[in-house]
Amino acid sequence: MALHNWAYIYLSPQFSPENNTITTGNEVCKFTAIGIDFEEKERVVQIAKQLVKDGVQMIELCGGFGPIWIAKVSEAIDYAIPVGSVAYGPEARKPMLDLLAPDK
Repeated sequence: MALHNWAYIYLSPQFSPENNTITTGNEVCKFTAIGIDFEEKERVVQIAKQLVKDGVQMIELCGGFGPIWIAKVSEAIDYAIPVGSVAYGPEARKPMLDLLAPDK
């Protein structure tokens, strides 16, 4: 089976799936990107369930979710499709934490 429909779910300040979902693609593959606010991470479970119903074959989570959320989402969808995440190497962790720190 070839990949023809996948999604990426990411975290961004004050984003919502209702206002920050983008779908693009071509005749071979459809891609959906869905934004969620950092304070509403738990919404990823229902979103993932709907994506599976919509025929998505793979879900990739933003690194901000971490491994616990990969497990939670995988379990919630009964391991129907692969769920993975983006990761940053050790050299990027400090700059990333600085970037994501609350404004002072």
